[in-house]
Amino acid sequence: MPAFGLSDTPIPYLKKGDKVAITCPAKKLPIPMTDAVNLLTGWGLEVVLGKTVNASYHQFAGDDAFRAADLQRFIDDDSIKAIICARGGYGTIRMVDMVNFNRLQSNPKWLVGFSDITLLHSHIITNYNLPCIHGQMPLNIPDASSYSLETLRKALFGEAISYRIEPNPLNRRGECQGILVGGNLSLLLAVSGSVSDLDYNGKILFIEDVGEYLYAIDRMLRALKRAGKLKHLAGLIAGGFTDLKDNDIPFGQTLPEIVMDVVAEYDYPVCFDFPAGHISNNCSLILGKTLWLAVETDVVNIDYP
Repeated sequence: MPAFGLSDTPIPYLKKGDKVAITCPAKKLPIPMTDAVNLLTGWGLEVVLGKTVNASYHQFAGDDAFRAADLQRFIDDDSIKAIICARGGYGTIRMVDMVNFNRLQSNPKWLVGFSDITLLHSHIITNYNLPCIHGQMPLNIPDASSYSLETLRKALFGEAISYRIEPNPLNRRGECQGILVGGNLSLLLAVSGSVSDLDYNGKILFIEDVGEYLYAIDRMLRALKRAGKLKHLAGLIAGGFTDLKDNDIPFGQTLPEIVMDVVAEYDYPVCFDFPAGHISNNCSLILGKTLWLAVETDVVNIDYP
């Protein structure tokens, strides 16, 4: 059956025999795609590798025009039912405006990735009303948990996804329903004010990041707040914030304390420690699709109604 996004635009779920593509819109790959190909073919899919998976131009998987052309090829190929980004890193913002996404209007398809791929997710959700999958990428498959890979398979094939997670003491209780948006916090700031920026009003916001200083997290969240993006959320889900750094003079707050300080004046539910982000157990979320969030004292329930 079809999946439905912001405006009930259907994207067909995958079935065995479908063709999927792997492309690299940002940083170059350090390893071959053997594990990813084996996984996807094991799911009954046919895999097409883009030219970018073997390309190198400084730190990128080919120059900007080369990476854009690789993505364009798979957007325009109606036989490709999902585009899986091989990795993140940095570089998507350099090539996104070279890509014409209009073919997705008549032939929508899944786009999978996270981290730097947040830019593509935001652009597609904002401009084409299509959902995207925030989930494991080929580079991460060797270190990925089997559970996270199973959630990716379920997301692609249209099987039910729901999560029950342990509560964090700083969670804010409550229930809400709304369209899920978000991704990497740094990339959400990078698209702010651009044609790829998201509408946050009435949405459930998911955020994650890696390798940032605590003060930088605080600054990014306060920048979103000053832009009015946090005031009218339906709910907030914080995922993995890994390898966070501090200065010689400690910032003085943990990640949950920073978040709750920023959103203290609002009353929507807030959930910490959702297993998604730069972690081995990077569980899949469908961005651009309605989500139900219930933050209770003893458990957090997350479901797609």
